[in-house]
Amino acid sequence: MPPTRTRPADASTAISHFLDALETRGYVYETRRLRAHFLNEYLEHALREQQTTALPVDELMDLTHAGAWLAAAAAGRTRSRNTLTGPDTVAAGNTQRTRIQTWNSFAEHLGLPLRLEMPPAAHGDWLEPEESHRLLRTLAVKRPVGSNAATAIRTAAVAALVAATGRSVPDLHRLDVADLDLAHRPVPRIVLDTGPHPLDKDTADILRRWLDVRAGITRQLEGSDPGYLWIPTKPGRPRGGEEPPKPGLTRAAVRTLHSAHRNLVLQVFGAPLRPGALLLSRA
Repeated sequence: MPPTRTRPADASTAISHFLDALETRGYVYETRRLRAHFLNEYLEHALREQQTTALPVDELMDLTHAGAWLAAAAAGRTRSRNTLTGPDTVAAGNTQRTRIQTWNSFAEHLGLPLRLEMPPAAHGDWLEPEESHRLLRTLAVKRPVGSNAATAIRTAAVAALVAATGRSVPDLHRLDVADLDLAHRPVPRIVLDTGPHPLDKDTADILRRWLDVRAGITRQLEGSDPGYLWIPTKPGRPRGGEEPPKPGLTRAAVRTLHSAHRNLVLQVFGAPLRPGALLLSRA
């Protein structure tokens, strides 16, 4: 049984403290965003059911409230935006699973013994936020035997950025080094086509490691580095009798980034998960 801890009486305040704790523990922005979305959805559903404007957290964390919320969510009644198949489309199994995981994580943070039963994942190509977090940490520090060190670090950096921003590899493919602002305060950030996006500490750290590796690769360009963020880690094969361009003069192809990710994750995780497996599911 988890140890009893002092917790705020107000449910909204308790949720805010939980999200702050996740940030302190190094959880990526998208994981915190997802946790916030589902907990606020849960609170709003309970407030509507009770016809009140505030609830004590001990009253909110009730299995009856949780069951009613999950039933409403499964039927699409908590959805705040439309979908391609209509606003009342049944919720995806993995989305429901993430709701349950969010509730259980919050209960654990509060020191409560209550837990909802976790259903099996509906699709093997997706990871839950905690699984993604654990895999990214492993990728950042573990290089399988026989793998190229530079490729492993680049792959970990790409995977971390996919998880941190919610963007796909093709979306991030054309980034330049200048788009990174790792010295920004209060938190590092990257400039996407939609504007600046905050980066968590772990993502910023692995990006710094990649930039160090990248600097070593591009040193031979002698000042002609075009500044592409993702570059090949070794020369390509000669084509048509011509020598390939030096690494750094071209961007690494999307297919190259995908292939490196699948191969490295296969060795580390035991399954060839694509980078999209790290994208957090949307409600």
